[in-house]
Amino acid sequence: MAQNPSLVHRIPQSKYIDAIRWLSPVSALDRFAAVAYYDTDTNSPSIEIICVDPNPEGSSPTLTPQSSWTPPSRISSLKTAHSTHQPLLAAATFSGSIHILASDLINGGTMESEATVSELGFHSGPVSAVDLREGGTECVSVGEDGRVNLVSFVGDSSKLSYRRIFDANGLVGYTAVKWASPSEFATGGYGFGLQWWDQRKPGGPVSQFKGNWCQGKTSGIVHSIDIHPSRKHTCLAGGSSGTVFAWDLRAQQQPIVLSGAGTDEAPISLLSESEVWEVQYDRYTRSSNTSNISSTRILPIMICSEDGILAVIEQGEEPLELLAEPCAINSFDIDQQNPSDVICSLEWESIAILTRS
Repeated sequence: MAQNPSLVHRIPQSKYIDAIRWLSPVSALDRFAAVAYYDTDTNSPSIEIICVDPNPEGSSPTLTPQSSWTPPSRISSLKTAHSTHQPLLAAATFSGSIHILASDLINGGTMESEATVSELGFHSGPVSAVDLREGGTECVSVGEDGRVNLVSFVGDSSKLSYRRIFDANGLVGYTAVKWASPSEFATGGYGFGLQWWDQRKPGGPVSQFKGNWCQGKTSGIVHSIDIHPSRKHTCLAGGSSGTVFAWDLRAQQQPIVLSGAGTDEAPISLLSESEVWEVQYDRYTRSSNTSNISSTRILPIMICSEDGILAVIEQGEEPLELLAEPCAINSFDIDQQNPSDVICSLEWESIAILTRS
């Protein structure tokens, strides 16, 4: 496996980190991130806005807390919208609620809860995943209870409105979700299954990908999904047993396996043997011109795993290992403005900031 020369800083924290996300910068000098913390000593969750100072003269970047917000329970999923006039966060909790938070980065990084949906029946149990649509007017939530909800946020109302897109009544559980367009999104769940939804065609998913390709590993769970804006027809997924695969809607039931389980036809290199917690398309790529890549070829992707791997996978190339930690890497985010910079949350209560050379 190839290794990439990168500058890595690990910054110890006093609390466990459940999720971490870059926020869109308001100036070239200031950089901010949102962190979902959990204090295991006091069982208290929080979301904090931190200012990240690269500190070029010092040995390590400094992280300065700007503001904090206390959710009703531990955060299960945290997403951001970048194309809004101020950064918006969608935070889902283990108690089954969703909160839309707005952060004013110009005035000291203050954070306010704009809207909440928490009524009985929204989700039965934890919200597994949430995704905030670019523009910040809607988010979609899914749960292992089999419910798929569309949450609308309009104006200054402190109350979110939602409608049930689907309810599998617990027969099917959903563990990941990602917007593909203003009307379409993808979900993932057990058995490495994926579903494609279109709000214009209600009643259930318009297309389904069944995970019976994975050599009997039907207990596999999809933990993360990403969809590239220029490749809406391809759904990228990461999950159990180090499995990373893509589903091309134009070739309905044949996965493109990038790492892990593989199919009967060909063994696939195993980058990780454990859970792949997050996958993201990597805009900082070795390919000189992604626009020239065939539409059937999968664009480069980054993954993080339970066994401490942060790596870039490019179809047909040797994986590029960025980090190999002695503990799990639970989440990461690539800076959209500076894709050479990656921020990660480590199991051993640390934040890692990686700058690729």
